[in-house]
Amino acid sequence: MNLDWLTWELVGDVVQIAILYLAIYSILKAARGSRFGQVLTGVGVLFGVSIAFTYLFHFEVLARILQMLLMYLALSTVVLFQPEIRRILATIGSLLFSESQTSFDRRRVTPELMTDAILELSKRKIGALIAFERAISLRGYEESGVILDAIPSRELLLSVFTEPLPLHDGGVTMRNGRIASAHCLFPVSANPKLSESGMRHRAAVGLSEETDALVIAVSEETKSVSVAHNGRIVRYAAGGEDTRSSILRWMRKAMPEKRSATEQAADWFRSRVSKFGKGKSK
Repeated sequence: MNLDWLTWELVGDVVQIAILYLAIYSILKAARGSRFGQVLTGVGVLFGVSIAFTYLFHFEVLARILQMLLMYLALSTVVLFQPEIRRILATIGSLLFSESQTSFDRRRVTPELMTDAILELSKRKIGALIAFERAISLRGYEESGVILDAIPSRELLLSVFTEPLPLHDGGVTMRNGRIASAHCLFPVSANPKLSESGMRHRAAVGLSEETDALVIAVSEETKSVSVAHNGRIVRYAAGGEDTRSSILRWMRKAMPEKRSATEQAADWFRSRVSKFGKGKSK
């Protein structure tokens, strides 16, 4: 009987450790590359080492201080990293209950077509803000705009963003190879480094801070094309030598080709075989 009790207790411990591991892994994976992830890793290592010392050497006073600091740190983290925390929760939710489609049917639109349309907007000095939905849904932001559900084209994007037409102000969202909506309000980043940037560029960064969307911003003043992703923004000068190739690379990342289940399974099998071969060669 004692053996049975010990067995069940061991199983319970293993299950608890597995749940804790999955929770920590999911949070760290969702926070990867963000400011919050870097701070979380640093603080976690610091507290881990401190707690280990308190238990090894029985520093009771230090243990109490650490407990108090941990409580205040948790409250401060929620206040300081609200956008990052929202994004992490949205990412975890999208992994569990994903409704958005992250692949594009290239019979409708190609990365080359979108690149040409973006560069045409830049050439004509037409300001634009275009968000490409990925794993995290953008439907919540579309409520502030006008639903289009249209096949994109250079002419349509030019007409949407040309002043003084009613849809020119705000952002466009792209989903599964279609223009989902226009005239949408995106959250504006509070990053002090962007204080000299225009509202369009701060909105591009703001949306990329709260979601995993890839956002394009075209300046009507300088004709530059900017790409915001994961809270960071990269600017490309109009007419630059590598501008088109750079934008095209981003478009291919934002618009992964729609593949059948058989093709995905074949890709997965090839990647497994490749990794196995590399392991054997070592």
